[in-house]
Amino acid sequence: VQLQASGGGLVQAGGSLRLSCAASGRTFIYYVMGWFRQAPGKEREFVAGISFNGVKTAFADSVKGRFTISRDNAKNTVYLQMDSLKPEDTAVYYCAADRTGPGVVVTTSPFNYHYWGQGTQVTVSS
Repeated sequence: VQLQASGGGLVQAGGSLRLSCAASGRTFIYYVMGWFRQAPGKEREFVAGISFNGVKTAFADSVKGRFTISRDNAKNTVYLQMDSLKPEDTAVYYCAADRTGPGVVVTTSPFNYHYWGQGTQVTVSS
């Protein structure tokens, strides 16, 4: 599985961005998908995750109520809608896939994810 993240950019605080992650391969539909982020000098952290069928989602406390994750299995794409952005959301955002089946349990550790996209920069100015 190859993952390609896009949609990052520069936005003012309070603004919105929508990240997309396009996946190759038909097995995408069976995987839990996650978004992580890494700011300079910090460890990579979990942002949001979604089960294979979109029924279960999970979010970091820092983004609950502001971010939404969704997927379109027909398009092999997962999305991260980010609203009410804050300067502390500034980071490189990565999408990742957990191939452990069945794709029902959304885990938050990056060590549980097997495939990673290249990352897309999100910068929120104050």
